[in-house]
Amino acid sequence: MSPPSLIDTHPNLSDAAPVALSYELFPPRSPAAAETLWTTIRELETTEPDYVSVTYGASGSNRDTAVELINRLLLETTLRPLAHLTCVGNTPQELAGIIGELLDTGVRGILALRGDLPKDGGEPVDGALRYAQDLIELIRRVEQRRSALLCAGKIAVGVAAYPTRHPESPSEEHDVEVLLAKQRSGADFAITQVFFHAEQYADLLTRARRAGVTIPIIPGVMPLTSLRRLKRLGELAGVEPAAELMERLAAADNDIERLHIGVDATVDLANAALDAGAPGIHLYTFNEHQSALEVLDKLALPRHSRSGIRRDALARRQLAS
Repeated sequence: MSPPSLIDTHPNLSDAAPVALSYELFPPRSPAAAETLWTTIRELETTEPDYVSVTYGASGSNRDTAVELINRLLLETTLRPLAHLTCVGNTPQELAGIIGELLDTGVRGILALRGDLPKDGGEPVDGALRYAQDLIELIRRVEQRRSALLCAGKIAVGVAAYPTRHPESPSEEHDVEVLLAKQRSGADFAITQVFFHAEQYADLLTRARRAGVTIPIIPGVMPLTSLRRLKRLGELAGVEPAAELMERLAAADNDIERLHIGVDATVDLANAALDAGAPGIHLYTFNEHQSALEVLDKLALPRHSRSGIRRDALARRQLAS
């Protein structure tokens, strides 16, 4: 019989961790978009998130712009970037070079994704990686070769999870098996794709835990304020947003009313996920800060604070530059 764990002996420790907070950003496509993005970044920085994920286009398009954004986040802000990395269409050698470049800039978090398959259905690149778990294993091999350089900060590897069936998957059970395989390959945490109904996240959590998934599964929540965006993401995810919410947004007289309706619905969804056991909230911002900040104001998450430490760190960076 194994001895009781520390958590069992001291059950109050299980409530010690604050709720994690993170955002998703994407690289700007124009100078005007860049100006808007940096306004958003400065506003979001005041909330002291644990990290911000930086995505890029399908098949690695605008990856250079993403790396440039990551560099600026590291040099000019107190934010910790989580770099998206996809493996479709890239050989292990190419990906190892990209991983090394990210680590050299100071990145210590990577979201390992398969990526979208080519729309033209063309032949795959010879020797290219095919699955996210292959990319995870490659990241761990690169990490192992650089272990002496990473003594003060190992790599955290995140993956995607699906509250509803992946469009290419035969079943939700298969999706959980894939998530379990990612965990076995070395994933540290998962972030879900968008979902519109509270029970979808709770069901995923139940199914994953029963299958043996132990890593944190963080709900990815989008502000439900844009009717057009809801329709588009509903089509991509294959799940209809709540009809009542769509009707209320469509009937709203102006953008302010639409914002309030959407924010309230998002807060309800996030709170339900937290009640189901979510360890944090990941907000898909679409490079906009107003709705994200309004959601946070109403959520009132129990958060840690390191304002003094982070201000000092930023001041040192600015003096050194």
